[in-house]
Amino acid sequence: MASYSLDAGTFPDVLDQYLWDRSRCSFIMGPLGSGKTYASIVRLLILMQEQEPNEQGVRPTRFVAVRNTYPDLTTTTIKDFQEIFTPELGTMKMGSAEPPTYRVSAHLADGTSIKSEVIFLALDRAEAVKKLRGIQATGFWLNEAKELEKPIIDMADLRHGRYPSEAAGGVTCTWHGMFGDTNAPDEDSWYFKMAEQVQPKEWSFLRQPGGLFPTGNKKADGTEVFIPNSEAENLPHLPEGYYDRGQAGKADDWIRVNLCNEYGFLVDGRPVHPEYVDSKHCATEEIEYDPALPLLLGIDFGRTPAACAVQFLPQWGRYVAIDEFVSEDMSQQLFAPELRVWLNDRFKVTVEGLSKKVRGWSDPAGEAKGQATEDTPRQILIANGIPVLPAPSNSPTLRRVAIANPARRLCMDGMPAFQISPRCRMLRKGLMGGFCYRKLKVPGADRFHEVPDKNIYSHIVEACEYVLLGEGEGVDALTPADDYGDGDPNEGFQEFALLD
Repeated sequence: MASYSLDAGTFPDVLDQYLWDRSRCSFIMGPLGSGKTYASIVRLLILMQEQEPNEQGVRPTRFVAVRNTYPDLTTTTIKDFQEIFTPELGTMKMGSAEPPTYRVSAHLADGTSIKSEVIFLALDRAEAVKKLRGIQATGFWLNEAKELEKPIIDMADLRHGRYPSEAAGGVTCTWHGMFGDTNAPDEDSWYFKMAEQVQPKEWSFLRQPGGLFPTGNKKADGTEVFIPNSEAENLPHLPEGYYDRGQAGKADDWIRVNLCNEYGFLVDGRPVHPEYVDSKHCATEEIEYDPALPLLLGIDFGRTPAACAVQFLPQWGRYVAIDEFVSEDMSQQLFAPELRVWLNDRFKVTVEGLSKKVRGWSDPAGEAKGQATEDTPRQILIANGIPVLPAPSNSPTLRRVAIANPARRLCMDGMPAFQISPRCRMLRKGLMGGFCYRKLKVPGADRFHEVPDKNIYSHIVEACEYVLLGEGEGVDALTPADDYGDGDPNEGFQEFALLD
């Protein structure tokens, strides 16, 4: 058994706060190269030494290090970990049926010793939460916490403080909890909601200075001017000009998130709708509802049903998405009356007026009966007074074309035939690339899954696809164009309301 003493050294302000923060859950958000992962690993070693020894003079702990994917876990997390946890401190076991585990065995100067395990787990999906069941841990290190899904965070928060136990070793946890490091996440992430909105007790969220500042000025090519921040942390351990040179060739959004440490949205795959350009298709101001025109609804079913509210402006020949209604883990029986209330509150459409003002198109899969009811999802909507027909097709190709065609087509004013209001936050992010084909974890050229990823953005985007397809966009490959009138979806409105 080796003899060991730790000198944590000097850390910059925010990193130092994180190192010694003993909140039940503490996190640090910082730009690339800010030293946050290194600080997390040093923190592990400090926590092992802070554990009260048992009667035998042993300080027993068990930590679980979590990353979203196994390749990231092995090539990044474990590699960084072993720069501090060297063979002098313990041994790493990999390649068996059990997860990679590092076992620490070291004497301290006070005559006590460390006996600890660090178990490394890859948890890429909410379903992976089952891997945490039964784990008895002192604490959790969440590496790149923004990449983990909220159910994993929730379960991890229930599995710490269970080792050591008084019955097993004569001593309980001196500290227990979760800590983690991350780059800046999206504003729709669990991290943003917890850090900026919920702010639960016994949770702390620290934020490092960015490596660059956005100046608000533009270059000749329209991209933003960013300048180095002299207050950035960990600069002495980075190559000279690290952040300034690191911005070269990068998109503004990427720079803001990864180098400026600002919350933001980044595409993590190949967008399903590459024809959507946010600067062109998203209006600069909210698009107002016109009560003189029909309200067109696209509806996607499932456990996270969503509705997209659209209007057609005949003077321009333009579809405008004016609002969205997005649920979370909601049955159709609950969604339908909630949607009805929303239509009334948002658009002042009463139950009696639904059949006269609203025209809906839904996922054709909504014709199937559920396990707990004899009614189909569409029938449940109709029973709540919402007129809705199944979209003409569920073909992914036709649905994509239904958005692509008007997105590419220009109206007489030179603007696209499809625009969305800034109010449609989820739809906007979904079209920007939140709804995407995930990248395959294979070497060489970029390759992607053949089927788009079902996620928090897919439902509202598909709702938009259904309403545009139902109104005639993209159907020329399905049926003759003249079956759908002259292209003005506001015509034939009353007839639609009587179909069911």
